[in-house]
Amino acid sequence: MSMAYDEYMRQIVKPMRAELTNAGFNELTTAEEVEEFIEKAEGTTLVVVNSVCGCAAGLARPAATQSVLQGDKTPDHLVTVFAGQDKEATAKMREYFTGIEPSSPSMAVLKGKEVVHFIPREQIEDHSVEAIMENLKTAFEENC
Repeated sequence: MSMAYDEYMRQIVKPMRAELTNAGFNELTTAEEVEEFIEKAEGTTLVVVNSVCGCAAGLARPAATQSVLQGDKTPDHLVTVFAGQDKEATAKMREYFTGIEPSSPSMAVLKGKEVVHFIPREQIEDHSVEAIMENLKTAFEENC
């Protein structure tokens, strides 16, 4: 790919990244960062696999951020990887989602390294922000 294209995409996704990082999510951009985080992770983690698609913008990111900002129970850690942008980081994170098909956007609640709740694109697209938030709230109450 051309350097101009790469720079264009970096600029385009800045606000998409910021929506999560401004809400307290730690962005993991390399496979090494993912591995280091997961290997040391204790407690619960919400992982958001971010994406440039409309359902990420209008549904997944708002549901994730509002769930952690408004929730009584929330995970100990909030992290995100960006599918299609940070490809190695996303691939490494998906290695920990044992038996789960890749899905973007998606969300996973982990206890340590184990996925205890997963929300694939099919449970994001065509659902309301409120329904996704309720899904996350239930997962947080059961696991956090």
